[in-house]
Parts: sequence; structure tokens; C-alpha cells
Amino acid sequence: MKLKILLIGPSECGKTALANFLSDTTETIGGDYSPTQGVRILEFESQNLSNGNKHSACEVELWDCAGDFKFESCWPAFMKESNGVVIVFNPDVPSHLKEIETWHATIISSQGLLETQCLLIAHHKPGSGADSGPPSLASKLSKLPLINSNLEEDPEDVCQEFHKYLGNVLRMLSESQEREEMSIIT
Repeated sequence: MKLKILLIGPSECGKTALANFLSDTTETIGGDYSPTQGVRILEFESQNLSNGNKHSACEVELWDCAGDFKFESCWPAFMKESNGVVIVFNPDVPSHLKEIETWHATIISSQGLLETQCLLIAHHKPGSGADSGPPSLASKLSKLPLINSNLEEDPEDVCQEFHKYLGNVLRMLSESQEREEMSIIT
């Protein structure tokens, strides 16, 4: 099975650094900032995903979407046939909390995605004090699973949580596919 996961959020929140890390595209964290133009698609295989009572591997397309609203006209194409959405934001930037509400309304609500298909990542940039406590989120966002990310201090935790999320999306898709197959049979 193949999963298409969108990585969305405000400009300069660390989406590309996270995408590179989660897809094993790079070993280094940090470097000069270069804004994503449109979208970058990273493909990788994810092993040992917990899919209910079994473990399986799947191909993942991680779509690292530009955070600049000038690319808004491209969003419908990005969203087509996506299986999940990860909203990344920097909790140390107050405007990001408001901006992720817009991302939620534009992408998640409009697509009718379930909470299990979504994930929030509060991504702390290197050198920022990541111990500021949980961010104060709008009520519709506080229902989504949230992980704190600091790639310098706890990279393995971020990886584990992301793989758990992929497993949940995979399980939901498998169950949906099984229901569809059963409805054809009966």
C-alpha cells in the first residue's frame, strides 16, 4: 500500500528539515533557510508499521508543501488523493498558532479528514527553549494528536511518533478498503 501524506504549515516553521529527517534524506539538521517553492515530494519505504494486529511496510510519499500563501492555487492539486495531513508549526512564533487554524480550515476541514488522519507537530528550532509547555491551541486543533519536536534533543521520539501516526493512517485505510471489498461481495 502507498500513503500520500501532506506536510503543511506556516513558512519557516521547519517543514523541510522535518521532511528530510523523517524520510532519511539527510543526516544533518539545520543549515541555511531556503523556502520551498510549491512542493517537494520525498518517497521512502516505512518498515514495521503497526497495522492493527500485524506489522507491515508501506511506501510513503511525503509532500513537503510550501507555507507561502502565494501557492494557494496549487493546494487542490496537493490535496488530491492524500491520505493524511501533518501540520507543522513553531510554537515559539505567536503568529503560527493563528496561521495553523487557517491551514486546518483550508486543508483538513475542506477535505473531511478524520482526526486519525491528522497530526500536529510543534517543531522547535535548534537552540530554542523547547520547554515552554504545551501551546494554547484553538478547540478544533486541540482534538488532534500533538507531538513536540526538537531534532537536536529527541530525534528518535519524533521518528517513533511519526511511525505510530503512519501506522494509524495505514490501519484506517486498510479497514476502509476491507469494508469496501466486503460491500462488493455482499
